[in-house]
Amino acid sequence: MARTNNQQTPKVVNPELTARALAKSVAEGDIVNLRLLFASFSPARADSTEAFEDNKYSYLLPGAEESSTAFTAALQAVKQASTWAHVQRELAAHRPPQLPAELVLLLGDNAVRTGKWTSAAQAYELLRIRRKMQDEFFAQGAAALDAGDIPRAVRAFRTGVGLGFDYAAFPEPLPLVPQYQTRSLMLHGTYPQRPEDCVALLEPDLHVQVALDYLLYDSAATARLREVAPQTRLEFLRELVRQSDAGWDTFAANYAEACKRTLALGARRQQVGAQQAATLAEEIEEQQAADPWEITRALLGRSIEGGEWWQYLKELAYEHPASVLFISRQLVGDQEILMPRLRGGSPVPAALGLDTGQPK
Repeated sequence: MARTNNQQTPKVVNPELTARALAKSVAEGDIVNLRLLFASFSPARADSTEAFEDNKYSYLLPGAEESSTAFTAALQAVKQASTWAHVQRELAAHRPPQLPAELVLLLGDNAVRTGKWTSAAQAYELLRIRRKMQDEFFAQGAAALDAGDIPRAVRAFRTGVGLGFDYAAFPEPLPLVPQYQTRSLMLHGTYPQRPEDCVALLEPDLHVQVALDYLLYDSAATARLREVAPQTRLEFLRELVRQSDAGWDTFAANYAEACKRTLALGARRQQVGAQQAATLAEEIEEQQAADPWEITRALLGRSIEGGEWWQYLKELAYEHPASVLFISRQLVGDQEILMPRLRGGSPVPAALGLDTGQPK
């Protein structure tokens, strides 16, 4: 009986596919894909059973982006002699990979350029230059403020904040993320008993500072902004909201709709007279009849089946982070809703296009 040949044909990895896949991850600022390409199961490894030719790995290979300047520069960097030798050496080694520093740095820069800050933070952290890069962006932002270039200052501060890192994260340090939904609950966790307990009714300068602390979630950034003139800080806040929330105009329209009933309450209270004075909650209940949730639904622009005030709050914080700075909790009968709140004469809501009315 003839002996069966059980030897398998050795896997051959196309080096051009490896180079193009690496270039794509670097050009797109994608640290996850770069790490995957050096993982033990990577299709770029000769001892792996995975292959670039499998459809499931098609996302690793470039398509139309091959014509971009960023991809061309990344591919050139990958094919640089010393870098390519490093890549080949790491793909052949049976140990945790040491990523090529030149590619990681270029990836981080591309991630910053495209707004992928968590990816940039991880890349710079690997190179141990994250804090230095963060401070550099904060310095650029401060210089732009001094020059009166608010849009550039906001971009620099947003980038610096985006490069933050949470060293207390478990099981390992991770990029710092906004967590607006959690922090909005902290902002509105206590039912307001007095006007000063409501964030939307704060004195303008304090309102702006609370807003910056909430939106930037970085003490180093907000500390720098405390030294800026009040009017400049207000302009900074307006630009920050505009840059970070492309749908802010939609919320402003929703806010105006929610304000209509509250504005009607003001007219109603003037007509009632001193002998029939009613509380704000009673006025809302009368105007809203059996459905006070119309105000809250108008704020969000949709309804949440069976939703409580805190569920609406979390949705608002997710879709429009700054929205939670201009609302408050309100008891109406035995129900608790969210409603718009504005401080009369405050320039803060006006700067953000929310001065459609002045509900107290």
